[in-house]
Formats: sequence, structure tokens, C-alpha cells
Amino acid sequence: MQQLEAQEVSLHKVFSSDYDFRIPDYQRPYAWDVEQAVQLLTDLEESLERGTGEPYFLGSVVLVKAKGDAPAEVIDGQQRLTTLTILFALLRDLTEDVDLRSDLDRLVTEPGNKVRRLAPKPRLTLRMRDAGFFQQYIQTREGTEALRSLKEGSLPTDAQKAVLRNAAALHAILVEWSEARRLDLVQMLGERTFLVVVSTPDLDSAHRIFSVMNSRGMDLSPTDIFKSHIIGALDEVASEQCARKWEDAEEALGRDDFADLFLHLRMVFAMKRAERELLKEFPEQVLSRYLPGKAEAFVTEVVVPYADAYVQIRDARYTAASGAEQVNAWFKRLQQIDNNDWRPAALWALRTHGHDPAWLDRFFGALERLAASMFIRRVYTTPRVTRYADLLRELDAGKGLDAPSFALTDEERTETLARLEGDIYLVTRTRKYILLRLDEMLAGKPGVSYDHALITVEHVLPQNPKAGARWLRDFTEKQRGQWTHRLGNLVLLNRTKNSYAQNYDFTEKKTKYFTGRHGVSTFALTSQVLQHETWAPELLQKRQLRLVGLLADEWDL
Repeated sequence: MQQLEAQEVSLHKVFSSDYDFRIPDYQRPYAWDVEQAVQLLTDLEESLERGTGEPYFLGSVVLVKAKGDAPAEVIDGQQRLTTLTILFALLRDLTEDVDLRSDLDRLVTEPGNKVRRLAPKPRLTLRMRDAGFFQQYIQTREGTEALRSLKEGSLPTDAQKAVLRNAAALHAILVEWSEARRLDLVQMLGERTFLVVVSTPDLDSAHRIFSVMNSRGMDLSPTDIFKSHIIGALDEVASEQCARKWEDAEEALGRDDFADLFLHLRMVFAMKRAERELLKEFPEQVLSRYLPGKAEAFVTEVVVPYADAYVQIRDARYTAASGAEQVNAWFKRLQQIDNNDWRPAALWALRTHGHDPAWLDRFFGALERLAASMFIRRVYTTPRVTRYADLLRELDAGKGLDAPSFALTDEERTETLARLEGDIYLVTRTRKYILLRLDEMLAGKPGVSYDHALITVEHVLPQNPKAGARWLRDFTEKQRGQWTHRLGNLVLLNRTKNSYAQNYDFTEKKTKYFTGRHGVSTFALTSQVLQHETWAPELLQKRQLRLVGLLADEWDL
């Protein structure tokens, strides 16, 4: 059997001549987005502010690496290692301290050592297509300054674009810090920040380790460990009954969603953002209330009812003598948002007011308004989760529908409106949500959902009209720049994009591209366009005002 090593390694040793990291070409490219990169820095900043002196763990990496040799093929951990290298490079290029700049540069590049026969080279080598770019703009002194002057559209790979975006976002934060604060961060990174490095000289063994660490259903999950604590605290009869209830709940949700439920439960009980891994926080913040002595109550009063609430939310299956349709409509709307941070508040509401559909209707209306505004404004994870934590504390204090965190400030309403007025099409994550929300209002069917395999957002006035097209006579270049990507010019279709058909003149586009098999469109938003004979700036102005007005009224903006 191949020798396996797993050890906690401080970052100053990870980024040293002990390791020569290489990303194999068969690995996917660097793909972290801005939110993930900023979250990494935010987590480090919070640890710095806590100032406890405790070790801070950044997770694990899996390597193919022979003991005593530096070459290390990265099987898992590329995203984290790459982002840390970007962070070190930015700190290096921002500091005015010559010695600190040299120390940081040695974390990014191996300076070479003739005695040890070490040649100068980067500590981390990316995939072949991106290695040169990364070395020039990240691993070379002052390279990050040149990087920020590049245009994203000029870069040939998504990985290089991600490096540019993330470096720009991290720089925007770090440049606001004082030199002393940046030094504190560097010292924390060097002295008490660790990775768990798992290494084996055999590639197959490394992949098996990676699979076990990341494959749901094969690994021992935190919920399995929590279950052992709870069931183990009961007598034989109670343990058998509770184990069956626990397993029924897990089967109803599925293993992935059951694991997510415990993340949400931690938030419901702690009412604050997670600071450490679930395995450490959940026993302290939740299980300690039930152990010892109330293990059975944890199953019957927490696991079972909250799992049932989770299913109702996920599947829009809330039932009541009346009013259930409105509540389920809110669930369908919330499901379209690209994060689940609203779920702990939703679970709390169903658990505490599940008998009152009228109250739930008002509650979820307020929750969807808050979630939609943060979604449209692209609020980052930390402030978003903090807002929901504040809401949970207010709800726990009995403030109910008058909870202050439900209210949008004047600035938040103004920014939400400004985003709705802007180039909606260019914000790919939010555009479909906004248009589906509008379509529902126009159709007059609360919580309408479409059974289409594909829904796309399309332009009426095309992005690039062909030469001689009537579009170029009806719209000046300035007007096309003003209207092309805004709400009034967008529709929904249940078909793939057709680059040729998108450039049809308006009459032909209506009949050949915007209609279904039976001459009508599935979407109310699109059907309205079919009623017009022409498409001109004046019409777009009226349509824009009406559509934004509908959303402004719906969300009280």
C-alpha cells in the first residue's frame, strides 16, 4: 500500500521550497469567482479581528507527492492555492516596506539556492495555457499593477479573466487598509494560518482520497457524527425509535439536503454567521441545549419538524385549509434566487407559524422582497448572511412582521430601482429572475412555474443589427446603446438562441422567432410584444416605465 501522509502545515511552509505545486492539464481551470475570493479575504479578516491567537484552518489540499521531494501535483486545492498566491502578490505590490516585499515575494516565487541546487521558479505553476500569464502578472514583482490595466475581453481564457476579476476585487479592499493592518494580516497568514496537506506518491491513491473526501454518501458526514451523539445518549428502546425517525427524515430530504438542513439549523439556533466548521459549532450552539438529558427531544422537536418544513419549502408543498397556494407561490419565487441564505428564516417561520397561512403569506412576502433586493443589488455573502442573522434575532425577540431587518433603507430602495433601470441583460445571474417575476405579474398567476427544459432571455431590438436592417433606421446608435440591454427590450423564450433569427426585422422576428407552435408565446411578457406593429424608442420608453413600475409597486420601492 502506498504511504499516505496528512499533516497540518502553516502557510509559510506550504509556500516554501518544500513544495513545488503544479496543476496538471487534466484538471479544470481556475474558476473561483469574485464572491468566493472576497469571502476568503473576509474570513481571514474576521479571524484577524477576533485576535484570539488560535490557529486558523483554510481547509485541505490533496497532492501526488513523494516524501522528501518538492514536486507536488495538485489533485484538490487548486482554487485555494491560486487565490492565496494572488493575495500574497497583491500584498507584496502594495507594501512600501522593502524587506516585507522581499518576504512576500519569496512566498510567491522560489528565489533559487545554489547550495541546494534550487533554480528560481514560481511556487505554483498553473495549467499550460495560463501558466505564463499567471507568472507575468501575479508572480512577477509589480505584475499586479500591470494586470489591473488589462481589459477582460482581451484575455483568451476564462481562468485568466477570473484571475483579473479576483485580483481587482481583492485589491479594491486591500488598498483601503493601512500599511499596519496589511502587516497584521501577513503575520497572521504566516504564523497561525494552516492547510491540511494530504499527500501520497501514487496518483490512483490520491484520487481515491479526493473521492472519499468529496463524495456524499461514502464519507462520514457531520450529520452521521451528530446522530451517533444523539442516539448514543438514549436507552435501547428510545434509540431504536429515534434512529428510525432520523433516517426517515434523511431519506425524505436526500443526503445532500439533509446535510444542508443542519447548516440552516445552526443559523436558526445561533442567529449569527458561521465562524468555524459545522463539526465544531453545531455541538456548541445546538446540541449542547439537548445533551445530556434531552436527546429524544432533539429528534422529535428539531430534526423531524424542521426536515418536514424543509420539504415543504423545497417542493412548495405547504398545505392548509385555505391560503396554501399563496404560501407555495412565495416558495417558488424564492427558489429562483441564486443562494439559500433565506432558508433559515423560512424554516423558523414554518416551524413557529405553520398553522397560520395568512401570517405566512405576509411573512414570505416581506422575506422575498428583502431577498430579491439583495439578489438584484448583488450583495456579497457576508453582509447578506449578517442581515438574515439580524432578522432571526429580531424574530426570536418577538418582533415578527415588524422586524427592522425586513425594511429596506432609502439607499437600498434607490439602488434596487437603479439596477432595474439599468442594463438588466448584462447581469446574467439576475436577469431571468427579474423577467420571470414580471411575467408572473403580467400573467396574473401567482407563483406560476413553467415546465420548459430551457428558458432564455432574448432581445427584441438585437444587439448587432445586420447592415441595411430597419433597426438601423428606427434607432440611432445612441438610442441602441441606451435601450438594447434594458428591461423594456427583453423577452422570455423557451428555445435556444438563434444568432441569425435574433437579427430579423421586427415583423419577421415576431412571426418566426417570438411565437410558439400555435402562433402564440408561452410567456405573457413576450405576448405583449406581439401586439405591437412597430418597435421604436418611444414605445420602449413607455414599456420600460410600466415594467419597472410594476416591480417598484410589487416590492414597495
